[in-house]
Amino acid sequence: MSSAPGERSSLAGLVLAIPRGALFQETLALLDRLGYDTDSIRKNERRLLFPELGIVTMRPSDVPTYVEHGAADLGITGKDVICEQSDRDVYELLDLGYGRCRMVLAAASGSDALGESLRRLGRMRVATKYPRTTREYFARTGRHVEVVEVKGSVEIAPRCGLADGIVDLTATGRTLAENGLQVVEEIATSTARLIANPVAHKLKARALDEFVERVKAVVNGGAPPGGRSGEGSPR
Repeated sequence: MSSAPGERSSLAGLVLAIPRGALFQETLALLDRLGYDTDSIRKNERRLLFPELGIVTMRPSDVPTYVEHGAADLGITGKDVICEQSDRDVYELLDLGYGRCRMVLAAASGSDALGESLRRLGRMRVATKYPRTTREYFARTGRHVEVVEVKGSVEIAPRCGLADGIVDLTATGRTLAENGLQVVEEIATSTARLIANPVAHKLKARALDEFVERVKAVVNGGAPPGGRSGEGSPR
């Protein structure tokens, strides 16, 4: 259950959690277009303050946790993270359009390892960083799957004999090809999304709606209403 955001004397106004990693640079570019000077965050500051917005950086998978529990009013993370953490009590407000990639089922090029495993053993063994999404996908398609959860280097799992195939994100397919893998099925498309804490969405509706409208204007190619916000102070 979500909790209301607590007192934050050091962070004025709204708090936005943003992801490090693959979405980081494009998220900072979005904030720059909104009028926020993100130079301090680019220099590895973890927190940046503006009169109406505090920005904190973290792992993409942590963003829904911070938003759900009210430590951040808003967050930006990938749709893949939101789907994997579908039990989180957060509102998905906006598709930001960047960071587009595909979640795919992949296996060794030129082989039918997945099909052979299904015919011989009645199930496929799949390595992934997305166990919930993988199980739900295979359940929808009526196939049995043994999910092997890994935290990184998922693309080497078939070559090492850990799994028959993998479920992972790919933007260009290059990493898959470099590891001798080919796409077997496309599961979903992921882009960056703006999410909100449900309580903040009610208690801070005016400030939150104003921020969302500014983001919409920039995403749609316009200028944000209200002008620039000036420089922030790192903490």
